[in-house]
Amino acid sequence: MSKQFSFKLDKVLDYREQLEEQAKGALARAKAARDEQAAKVSELEELLREHLLKESGSHKSANDMWLWRQYKEALDQDISIAQMNLNSLELKLQRCRAEAVERSKDKKLLEKLKATQSKKHHEEENARQEKENDEMATLRYKSKDF
Repeated sequence: MSKQFSFKLDKVLDYREQLEEQAKGALARAKAARDEQAAKVSELEELLREHLLKESGSHKSANDMWLWRQYKEALDQDISIAQMNLNSLELKLQRCRAEAVERSKDKKLLEKLKATQSKKHHEEENARQEKENDEMATLRYKSKDF
């Protein structure tokens, strides 16, 4: 009867699979946050473009001009802040991506070790079984010359 293959590092492999799933989740959240911030930046830039197109109609009085400039400066400031936040989220996304890749490599390394050990175990079991069969055949078949 052949022994079943038992990988001694199964618990470690399970743990690394959990770490990989957590890293993938963090990567998905970071990507969603980055995409949301990129949409905010695009929205603010579109507001600024629309505001710049209305420039000619805003010079009716000095107060209107002042309000137009104040709004433009506020939009510029909001865009720069949003862009800084976007850059920060991009860096976080890159870190999460690198961590997810590292976790995946760790897990694949153990999976490869498990496959190698399993193959070796099956080869040893086959060789042992073959040896047993040869011995039994030798014992059953005795030449009359002996």
